[in-house]
Amino acid sequence: MTVAGRDETIASRNGLCAICQAAPAVHVDHCQETGRVRGVLCFNCNSGLGLLGDDPAAALRAADYLEGNAWKPTLVAPGVYQLPS
Repeated sequence: MTVAGRDETIASRNGLCAICQAAPAVHVDHCQETGRVRGVLCFNCNSGLGLLGDDPAAALRAADYLEGNAWKPTLVAPGVYQLPS
């Protein structure tokens, strides 16, 4: 992403992070595997994605947790757990 592209993306979001929509967007976020730029985020949201390993399933479990739906695997056999789909 060029500087102009970054600035245009930030301006299109009124200068706010694409996730929290509250803090200033200052970090260009990209996919660790492909290098594809996904958007511009604040420091905390960018760090949060990194700490979740850029894993959409982990982010969905975190959202479920925040909504009060605790994620629990189901024991189907000794030592074997089924994950919710």
